[in-house]
Amino acid sequence: MKYILLIYSNEQGWTPEERDACMRESSAVCDELAEAGKFLDASPLHPVSTATSLRIRDGQRQLLDGPFAETTEQLGGYYLIDVENLDEAIAIASRLPPAKKGTVEIRPLCPLPEDIQQTSTAQKTSP
Repeated sequence: MKYILLIYSNEQGWTPEERDACMRESSAVCDELAEAGKFLDASPLHPVSTATSLRIRDGQRQLLDGPFAETTEQLGGYYLIDVENLDEAIAIASRLPPAKKGTVEIRPLCPLPEDIQQTSTAQKTSP
């Protein structure tokens, strides 16, 4: 089953040294997961100040600078994993350094119906 681990923390809560150590430790976890065939993707995000939020209301596009919600913790990155079950996803999330300073939200991905998957794959491969 595929899970996304969403990383939330206070952007100002990390020193440069802590952020660097977090990246190194997280990279080691990703390498280990890749060797086990359970790693799909991961990436930090640029600061929340670079975000643009989009809404369509009454057919009109509304663009907002920044994130949708003002909170003390911001979405800072993600991991995409393919594991047996929620317990395994929780065990992996528990090893991630951001869990010590912020929150890791663990959510299963909904599989697309096969006919939609085929259409999506065809669009990606067509010139």
